[in-house]
Amino acid sequence: MHAIRHHAFGPADVLGLELLVDLTPQPGQLRIAVEAAGVHVLDTAIRAGRSFGMGQAPELPAIPGREVAGTVDLIGDGVERSWLGRRVVAHLGLGGGGYASQAVVAVERAYSIPDGLDAATAVAAIGTGRTASAILELSGLTSADTAAVTSAAGGLGALLLQGIRAAGGTAVGVSGGGEKAAIVTSYGATAIDHRAADWADQIDEHGPYTLVFDGVGGVVGEALYRRLAPGGRLVRYGWFSDEPPTYDDPQRRVIDVLGPPILSRIAEFEQDALAAAASGVRVPLVSSHFDLADAAEAHRAIEQRRTVGKVVLAVSR
Repeated sequence: MHAIRHHAFGPADVLGLELLVDLTPQPGQLRIAVEAAGVHVLDTAIRAGRSFGMGQAPELPAIPGREVAGTVDLIGDGVERSWLGRRVVAHLGLGGGGYASQAVVAVERAYSIPDGLDAATAVAAIGTGRTASAILELSGLTSADTAAVTSAAGGLGALLLQGIRAAGGTAVGVSGGGEKAAIVTSYGATAIDHRAADWADQIDEHGPYTLVFDGVGGVVGEALYRRLAPGGRLVRYGWFSDEPPTYDDPQRRVIDVLGPPILSRIAEFEQDALAAAASGVRVPLVSSHFDLADAAEAHRAIEQRRTVGKVVLAVSR
């Protein structure tokens, strides 16, 4: 099989395409001939050795990636033969292994791809989509909320904007640049460009907010938090800016959703995300496509904030 590996932690250039021995599924596992693999901002942090999320540092050499979709081409003992030839999507967990032409996963962690979804959209749903499902539910979102979303033109941001609209709330999306602002408005949200000189005034104009979805932190996250109405809440799921802000006002609650709140119900959130994508309620925005061999460029694009929507690697057969 072909796979992207890195033998050291460092810049995107440490990623390289290699030819490796084919994978063999163990009892209870199935092998996926991968068509699409998801790329996450956390992948860039792990590769650089900056952060490992909820897991440990991977043993090197490592294959990044945790989200794959494709066709089952081999099964292990104890797996029903009806899985063979089925189009499936799976999250591989914390161990990685997604940036490859083959992946193995326990059969109970694989889902049939719903009719009407392509592999790239399914990959986005099983990873970013499940996170969006959890964030939206744990936020307590209602039609009464005026909700702001940071990094609103990203894969997660686009799903959150759709979720706010579906709930009947008022959405404000903060992003950088005209192309991203156009994406925000396409989801029926008010767009604020944080690159504009008057971005803080724009935040004031459209507030106060009852809810903030924040995966960025830094000055933008701080500004939105300070403009929460008393009794409002901020849902935190990361700080891509690498600048963890100070959220210390007892009248403005912070809800941390990563870790146990999501993991304890992970299968439920995955199923919800796939169903929402298939029904059109929350369809992942997948507009940043790279070939598997170009994984390093995909990482650079994420780190330089040149991407919109979910980043997906296409794996040719």
